[in-house]
Amino acid sequence: MKRIASFEVNHNILERGMYTSRIDGDAVTYDIRMRRPNKEPVISNAAIHTIEHLFATFVRNSEYAQGIIYFGPMGCRTGFYFIVRDSISPDTAIKLAHDAFKFIAEYEGEIPGATEIECGNFREHSLEEAKKEAADFYPVLENWTAEMLKYKE
Repeated sequence: MKRIASFEVNHNILERGMYTSRIDGDAVTYDIRMRRPNKEPVISNAAIHTIEHLFATFVRNSEYAQGIIYFGPMGCRTGFYFIVRDSISPDTAIKLAHDAFKFIAEYEGEIPGATEIECGNFREHSLEEAKKEAADFYPVLENWTAEMLKYKE
């Protein structure tokens, strides 16, 4: 079988940040890498789950909601995929991600969509861990630019 594009990325040199993973028609997939693969501990499932709920809620309530396709975790637990329409510029996607993580870092209150009726695994959330992860990561994106979205080779 042919190797998929994400397996072509050299994970030994991949740093924390945001990268363009692929473009399919008008859908742009961003790799939001919160951990250096195989060098740092992975993110806990509870933190990932809470980040997923809060990030998705934030971006789907932004002025760019119509251009948001998906936000979800990577199986390796080192980051997330953020898929948007190409109507959202790379600079705007970076700002949205930065602002979403800052929102999570400062969030107080109930986790959106985290009741038994709304969520398939409502018991596995940690707002405390999600806030810590987000507070550690959003500064990485503070000065990120569209030119930095390309994977290093």
